[in-house]
Amino acid sequence: MTRWTLRHRRVVVVVWLVLTIIGIATVSNATKAMDQKFSVPGREGWETNAQIAKIYNQTGSDTSPLLPVVTLPAGKSAADPAVRAQLRDIEQKAQRTIPGARVAGYGSTGSKAFLSKDGHTAFAIVYPPADPKSTFGGNPDAEKHLRKALSGATVGGAPVHLTGYEALQAQAGGGGNGPGVLLEAVVGGAGALVVLAFVFASFLALIPWLMAIPSIMTSFLIVYGLTTITGISPIVQFLIALIGLGVAIDYSLLVVVRWREERAHGYEGDEAIVRAMGTAGRAVVFSGTTVAIGLLALIVLPLPFLRSMGYGGMVIPLVSVLVALTLLPVMLHSWGNKLDWPHRRTDDKASRNWTRWAQGIVRRRWLAAIGALLVLFALVIAATNLHPGIADVNTIAKKGDAKNGLVALERSGIGSGALLPHELLMRTTPPDKVAGAVAQVDGIHGTVAPAAASWRKQGTALVDAFPTPDGSSQAGRNLVGKVKDVAHAQGPDVKLGGQQASNTDFIDAVYGNFPLMIGLIALFSFLLLARAFRSLLLPLKAVVLNVISVAAAWGVMTLIWQEGHGSDAIWGIPATGAISSWIPLIVFAFLFGLSMDYEVFILARMREEYDSTGETNEAVVRGIGRTGRLVTSAALILFLAFLSLASGPDTDVKVLATGLAAGILLDATVIRALLVPAVVSLFGRWNWVLPASVARVLRVDPSPRPASEPAG
Repeated sequence: MTRWTLRHRRVVVVVWLVLTIIGIATVSNATKAMDQKFSVPGREGWETNAQIAKIYNQTGSDTSPLLPVVTLPAGKSAADPAVRAQLRDIEQKAQRTIPGARVAGYGSTGSKAFLSKDGHTAFAIVYPPADPKSTFGGNPDAEKHLRKALSGATVGGAPVHLTGYEALQAQAGGGGNGPGVLLEAVVGGAGALVVLAFVFASFLALIPWLMAIPSIMTSFLIVYGLTTITGISPIVQFLIALIGLGVAIDYSLLVVVRWREERAHGYEGDEAIVRAMGTAGRAVVFSGTTVAIGLLALIVLPLPFLRSMGYGGMVIPLVSVLVALTLLPVMLHSWGNKLDWPHRRTDDKASRNWTRWAQGIVRRRWLAAIGALLVLFALVIAATNLHPGIADVNTIAKKGDAKNGLVALERSGIGSGALLPHELLMRTTPPDKVAGAVAQVDGIHGTVAPAAASWRKQGTALVDAFPTPDGSSQAGRNLVGKVKDVAHAQGPDVKLGGQQASNTDFIDAVYGNFPLMIGLIALFSFLLLARAFRSLLLPLKAVVLNVISVAAAWGVMTLIWQEGHGSDAIWGIPATGAISSWIPLIVFAFLFGLSMDYEVFILARMREEYDSTGETNEAVVRGIGRTGRLVTSAALILFLAFLSLASGPDTDVKVLATGLAAGILLDATVIRALLVPAVVSLFGRWNWVLPASVARVLRVDPSPRPASEPAG
């Protein structure tokens, strides 16, 4: 394939140039065509929210109200007629400021659900109507307008604070779309170029960096085409830019390093390119395919937006592989020798430092294996305590008016759970009956069934129940089921909605099918790698270690964010109490595939060296000596790409970046530099066995057990 590519290099360059130019010209249209719609089909919470959104013109599962909150001074009570009139004025001002909003509070209803037990703290709820112009859902302009309208407003002489999820996000700096995909890609790209300059010590560093441009732009172009067939989540644009940046550079880096090695061994011109592609190029194919499988496995989950991430995410590594197999050889043919200046590092021999490291691991393989496993299992144990759910609202904004309103709710005993009320929809069952029954559930501060027209439309009625515990707590999670049971007991038409119910549906739908996703990824990865390594033990070990690697990354997120061992000290953000339910899933899908890159890079070279020497320990030393610096550099590039994800102030993005970055570093150090060489050395000749019967099925040459080498 490489020889054909080099003979037709003009065609190759023109094709990629055209695709890149079209990709650049259409990237804006591609991002606009992405669909924000989220659904959990067949689940009560999501279906109920969808009905509420349709009937009451809201934003579906993303619905969360804005809450004006006031803490009255001593001697004042919400029950005073003058104070209640002022509370009613606040509600009316909200109604005028946000036309079409669904508003309720103590002023209009007289319900004690809106008051603290001592009557000194009162709040109202304002559900803004859907904003069709909002790209990322919700109605962020509503918060801005209402905050301006309530500026300087007082009740009983006390200031009115405006809180709620949207308000907290806005005052955390996360109310917008962040710095944008372009800036994040630039930040990650700049860091990658610095690492490449260190690796090559020449202008050759530009080639892997340049390969990322056609990879990313062509991926956007293909995804643009996919948007005409199926919905694609806007999250895919960030994945293309950052994951594309990482894998495109990694694959090119592997090939270019091997090309320089072949030149150091005396091969010149196209022959050096062909030999590099025959070894490193082959590893790139298996790496890219494995990453694509990891991402495509998302399609087995019964959520359209996750499936779209599977479709879109699959494109990224496959396009990067095609660029590395076709455009990269042409670039090396035309510019490789010219850019490899000043070349101050020899590639004739393996890295002395990494060779000495590998020799030390082989000599102390039991100690290395046990030490690595102790670190990993400690993190895996921490991961068993991970709670997917809704992060504590106290982690969103550190200060500001919205934070003051949240603190007032918590100190008064109303609780932060009021920010995400349970919404009950019914048609024939009397709403007052439902409200009365749900109000008796332990953990519910109060319920309200407003009789206003905005709460009763098209033969339906809404009841809001305000939980006291935060949704991130175990008590908050358990409360969803209790409220649902009591609500269903009131009538067959009563359905539970609200963001907490929708989140519970998401967790059940995703993590109920999670074992199936893991099984499919493991099976396909095993078969692919068994063919690549001509072994049964090596791919089995690779799959098991990859699962452990991802679980360890989950453990890092649990310790740092959920339990707060580092989040407050580093970012000034307290423990989240839970990890947002979509984050562990995305971390698994991406880390499983990306960390397999390093496994393939290392084991493919070990297999090559073993075929040459017939001795496992020598293969381990040579393999690590040749790939140690490469894997470390590749990991650092991906680490910087993921770190750029955290350039925005959003807490969820910081958690995601922590999981991905920690996973990459753990994988490249504890696992690939420590555990993998130790385990391969321990298993000795059994690493390389592939029985003839299995080889026939895989359509590769068998790899019988060598008789001469000791067992390890």
